[in-house]
Amino acid sequence: MTDPAPERLPDIPFDTIVEQMVAGIYVIQDDRFVYCNATWAGIAGYTAEEATGMSLAQIVPPDFLEVVRSRISARLAGLPPSMHFITRGLHRDGRVRFVEVHGSRITYRGRPAVMGVGVDVTERVRHEEERQRSREQLQALAAYTANKLEEQRLALSRDVHDVLGGMLTSIKMDATRIQRRADNPEVQALTQGLIALTQQTIDTVKQISEALRPSALDHLDLSVALANELQAFTRRSGVPHSLDADAPALRLAPKHATAVYRIFQEGLTNVSRHSKAQHVDVRLRVEGERLRLTLHDDGCGFDVDAPEGSALGLLSMRERAREIGGELHIRSAPGAGTRLALSVPLHQESGAA
Repeated sequence: MTDPAPERLPDIPFDTIVEQMVAGIYVIQDDRFVYCNATWAGIAGYTAEEATGMSLAQIVPPDFLEVVRSRISARLAGLPPSMHFITRGLHRDGRVRFVEVHGSRITYRGRPAVMGVGVDVTERVRHEEERQRSREQLQALAAYTANKLEEQRLALSRDVHDVLGGMLTSIKMDATRIQRRADNPEVQALTQGLIALTQQTIDTVKQISEALRPSALDHLDLSVALANELQAFTRRSGVPHSLDADAPALRLAPKHATAVYRIFQEGLTNVSRHSKAQHVDVRLRVEGERLRLTLHDDGCGFDVDAPEGSALGLLSMRERAREIGGELHIRSAPGAGTRLALSVPLHQESGAA
């Protein structure tokens, strides 16, 4: 017994298939739409009958017309024969529509033409534009917040150092004078303890002031500030380091110097908190018009593509680098340590050599 013959589909005219497609179909020849289905015409707000025969200038915005013509000419010349991109179209009510098209060179009625398939992606493009605006606003807010925080740190550092430090120094001087004039051994002992406690407080105030705003950034140069921070890191963590710095008298513009220092500081903080490193290598170089800083540890590393690879600390570092026109590359893998490579434009301070 033989299997029954498969049921034959009814003959469907090709034009019917094209007209029922949810994607727009068009043919352009001699700068005009010589064919388009209802879907393509509807993107611009016309019927197929109205759109057929219309020129490119009637459907493409004036400021984008030459771009479209050049792409059509390239396809007609076979460079390339097929192209996929997002273009702009003009709706009959004046609104601009975004259309994703895939056009190819064909022969239509014996002459070269371009046939394309198009899908209206206006909403998708609008949403992406809105997301981009939101990203830019968040970046601007992050930069503003970081700058304000740095201003507050600087002001607080000066107040702590100058005002509080000055008051403590006066207390120490007064206690020293009292000690010298006192005949009572008990008073001398009390004032000696007061002097020692005051000196400890002065030292603590200096440390707090330095943590808020390293004096080397304002009075020396960036390389000194980085070296001081690296030494402080080793004292706190017990992790030894090596420093290879070939950037003498590196006095950057304050904004750039502060950003580089904070990125470096955050990198060291991540090493001490997460890496379990046994050693840290730091390299500082000036190459052409850019400053290059690398920080490498031999710790446990991490997966940079994992969700935790986008932690706030790393995001903050990347944002600081972006704000000054720099680039921050992070290379790491579990068990392979971590390498931070920062490159920033070398904008010197005004009047600096």
